[in-house]
Amino acid sequence: MTSSLVRLDSGAEGRLRNPDGELAAVLVNGGTARPLPGTWSATSELLAQGLAPRFPRVRFLEVRYRVKTWKAMESCIDDARAAVEHVARGSTGSTLLIGFSMGGAVAISIAADERIAGVLGLAPWIPSQLPVDGLHGKRLDVVHGGWDRYLPGVPGVSPSLSREGFERARQAGSQGSYVLIPRGLHGAALRRRSGRLVRLPRWRQWLEHTAAGLARFEAGAPA
Repeated sequence: MTSSLVRLDSGAEGRLRNPDGELAAVLVNGGTARPLPGTWSATSELLAQGLAPRFPRVRFLEVRYRVKTWKAMESCIDDARAAVEHVARGSTGSTLLIGFSMGGAVAISIAADERIAGVLGLAPWIPSQLPVDGLHGKRLDVVHGGWDRYLPGVPGVSPSLSREGFERARQAGSQGSYVLIPRGLHGAALRRRSGRLVRLPRWRQWLEHTAAGLARFEAGAPA
């Protein structure tokens, strides 16, 4: 399924699929320590390509930050807010945030918005200092690879960190689920320098767990 490029009010870019869907899923990317120009997430792209045809009722919007770094989180958060604004125009439906890696923290940071039904975190970075009160009364579902971890020069998030954040969210009044993918790595795909996607081991499990989250979201939305 093809996508169209859109410009967000923050100056970031988005890739839109199913533009007529009355519901929306906004996919927000990870980041790096060093400030770098935003890129398209390989994991988000693989999931959007595979799931948009299965969920025609849902608009899929992938976000490319202006600058991707956790040292400029406010900029990334502004880009995610702009994406929610974009999909909300002309739509009466709610939005699910799908946050990969640092995108988990970005998504949780704007979860209090009344248009947002919940957050699906994929290997989400949920640092201990991140407030989770915005998830009160909403869902936080987490999917994490069992073999995910930070290594020097290799991005990763420990499952124990996302589990701790998930439990804090539950204490703050959130509901949801936590799924660990045995032998799963940090996400579903990587990108070669040529631009081609490379599927990581257990990528189908990432796809199906994300599909399950979308199905819950779709079932809970008004007909």
